[in-house]
Amino acid sequence: MSAWMHWSVPEPFAGWPLFVGAAVLWIAVTAFAYWLALQLSRRSGGNPVFVPVATTSLMVMAVLWLSGTSYTTYAAATKPLHYWVGPATVAIAIPLYAQLERLKRIWKELLMALLIGSLVAMASAIGIAWALGGSWETMMSLMPKSATMPIAMPMAQRFGGLPALAAVAVVITGVFGTVVSHPLLRWLKVTDPAARGFAIGLTAHAIGMARELQVNATSGSFAALAMGLNGILTAVLMPLLLAWV
Repeated sequence: MSAWMHWSVPEPFAGWPLFVGAAVLWIAVTAFAYWLALQLSRRSGGNPVFVPVATTSLMVMAVLWLSGTSYTTYAAATKPLHYWVGPATVAIAIPLYAQLERLKRIWKELLMALLIGSLVAMASAIGIAWALGGSWETMMSLMPKSATMPIAMPMAQRFGGLPALAAVAVVITGVFGTVVSHPLLRWLKVTDPAARGFAIGLTAHAIGMARELQVNATSGSFAALAMGLNGILTAVLMPLLLAWV
């Protein structure tokens, strides 16, 4: 009986209650921030400045800063959320499947737009950074800015860039691209949802895609397609371009 009373939690599980508490807290904070971001987006009439993905990130960052919590702690606590990224990504293919017949008709045009857009995105990032006196580290951090974050960060690190700076560049690119894309495409008189979605997904990746899925199913489908293809192409072209340079 005495031995039972003095029984302690095995070492691998000693911190489990603390971890569960942190996970519940920060997942709740993230969910509440996203709910607030959705309300703000709806009240603003869908203004792209208040795109929920970006607004949620800003609110969570503010809470982390005010509470003195490191990102490492937050990332570990919210790791269960990462498991939903895969199913959510796969689910994007459902509305895209409805566009299969159209994809068969315009696949050549899409591939051409993809190649040009991907090359221009990387070349412009390096060119602007170089013209402003940026270091190799800075240029490599900015080069994959139009790819989705899970691809941009390791690609930047592989070639001497900073993953943290690459992540910031990806977020800024996504937010800025989402904000300016609709006025710019209206000015250019681009009205086809497929063309609009593909252009936005190619340049503003996941943030732009999230916005398009809220606006139009066709546009969101093509934005998802462009985001995925551009991520793959960036991973292929970046080493080839750097070897050529």
